[in-house]
Amino acid sequence: MSTVMLPPDYRPVEDDEFMNPVMTEYFRQKLLAWRLELLRESEETLTNLQDGGLQEPDIADRASAETDRALELRTRDRARKLIQKIDAALRRIEDGSYGYCEETGEPIGVRRLEARPVATLSLEAQERHERLERTHRDD
Repeated sequence: MSTVMLPPDYRPVEDDEFMNPVMTEYFRQKLLAWRLELLRESEETLTNLQDGGLQEPDIADRASAETDRALELRTRDRARKLIQKIDAALRRIEDGSYGYCEETGEPIGVRRLEARPVATLSLEAQERHERLERTHRDD
């Protein structure tokens, strides 16, 4: 992949040619920065988990520490899953499929990708999936 210079004030807009090299680079850098931030937070969580023992003498303090630990572990698991989605999005950038709906092949849309850079479905396809899930849940 050739190196594309990204203007420092660049923001993709709907009028731009969809997934042109500059727009693609913008989303690549956005995903990489997000991934780095999640990894940094994960490191902090790991350090906190290692530092904070469950040695609290008071039962209420110990219960509070265990609750905090469980919350940190859930947060870390969510971050791990999100990093997997970011990695998948970066692979789609490499193979040229990033930004296009997995179902319809249509562009997902700049505003949706800005809000959720790991999106794999267009808004319409996502809403269709959610409607199907709701109907199957109600059975």
